[in-house]
Amino acid sequence: MSRVRVHNFSISLDGFGTGEGLSLESPFGHAGQRLHEWMFATRFWDAAGTAGVDNAFAERHERGIGAEIMGAGKFGPPGWQDDPEWRGWWGPNPPFHTPTYVLTHRPRPPLEMDGGTVFHFVTEGIEAALEQARAAARGKDVRIGGGAATIRQYLQAGSLDEIHLAISPILLGQGEPLLEGIDLPALGYSVKEHVSTETALHLVVGR
Repeated sequence: MSRVRVHNFSISLDGFGTGEGLSLESPFGHAGQRLHEWMFATRFWDAAGTAGVDNAFAERHERGIGAEIMGAGKFGPPGWQDDPEWRGWWGPNPPFHTPTYVLTHRPRPPLEMDGGTVFHFVTEGIEAALEQARAAARGKDVRIGGGAATIRQYLQAGSLDEIHLAISPILLGQGEPLLEGIDLPALGYSVKEHVSTETALHLVVGR
């Protein structure tokens, strides 16, 4: 059976996966782009970037992935469900290139984009989304793309096999926590890899 993985999910040192005040102009709230500075410097993100440890972790994001699941907050700013013209943050050719399942409370027809991404809008919850994503992945792995609330739900359901976290050396003070109140050892998780660079501490947690 395909595995369910999280890759390149950045959190602050105090455990927040995004800041407060998400909007169209500020997709990560008051965190801005600070959580992801480690990635922006890599060759994975920019052909002129670095090819070191950060890049090696970033590149795992695409290997063996057949489908993605994301929460409503990753697809768009608050209120996007009221805008029938909203097609996601990423322009006509989103970076997923797979069937992508968006958790939402409002039904919407599938949205076919350039490059192989097709957004499907799932109103029946996380298990229904995972069932659909596994079928679409055809034996490849399913990536849970975020945000923090979506990852928390799959963690608490025991559905995640592997999580790559990039802990950025910043403090946000407030925002959406990733692991607050979750007992990872009780759920069977342990740290499988940990590597520190100048810009991030990379942790791979799995079972």
